[in-house]
Amino acid sequence: MKQSILIPTDFSDNAWNAIVYALKLFKDKLCTFYFLHATTIKVSTLSNLSNKLLKKMEQEAMDELLELKTLAESADANANHDFQIILSLDDLRAAVKKVVKEQDIDLVIMGTKGATGAKEFFIGSNTVHMAKELKDCPILIIPQDYDFIEPKQIAFPTDFNRFFSNKELKHLKELADLYDSKIRIMHISIEDQLNDVQEYNLITLKDFLDNYDYSIHWIPKYTNKATEIDDFIEELGIHILAMVNYKHSIVEKLINEPVIKKLGFHAKVPFMVIPE
Repeated sequence: MKQSILIPTDFSDNAWNAIVYALKLFKDKLCTFYFLHATTIKVSTLSNLSNKLLKKMEQEAMDELLELKTLAESADANANHDFQIILSLDDLRAAVKKVVKEQDIDLVIMGTKGATGAKEFFIGSNTVHMAKELKDCPILIIPQDYDFIEPKQIAFPTDFNRFFSNKELKHLKELADLYDSKIRIMHISIEDQLNDVQEYNLITLKDFLDNYDYSIHWIPKYTNKATEIDDFIEELGIHILAMVNYKHSIVEKLINEPVIKKLGFHAKVPFMVIPE
């Protein structure tokens, strides 16, 4: 089945790096990649601009998108892949949500940081908001300057307090299917033993992953969850971190902006946020 992948771009090196990662990740898959550039102009600025100048700005953005498409086609000579471009005058978050619905997008892939100055709408906080708000498909966040490595090891942290549906785990399975990856289930041990609900959720999770290569890792509790996850990624050679985002989940805590600022959670590897 053909995949639809949305990649927002601000034409920065980091946005291009996310595109390169996406093309390599899905090299053996039939995919349509949508390159989206969202540019908003403040109403106060708008009133001072002539129609002619606005058209010129739109044309320049469209030219850059066409150039990006040509660059991707020449860099990626892959018969499995085709490319579409979208220019939106909405803000980035609204534009992404709209395209996800209209094009039935399977996955959004974004860089964590973009250009500065005039194009500063694509900074890390925007990615964080997107991870919080996107409900229709997962988002895969690519760290700045991250070079593609085949994701043979995927970390999936859980406290077993919540039942995961097959719909949620489908995204984890599809990711694992790409490179026959091992799924490392990471449980931060707060309790001495699991309660009945946790036991049940563990059993159902095992059932859902029955045909997959997985292992369960019991991690001692640190003071800082971000540090625990960072250490786990390093020790086990993890290539992608995947989490389901739901109320009071680990991922909700990690992508809370004050937490990022105070605890310094900056994913060292690509980070997939799966909506509930």
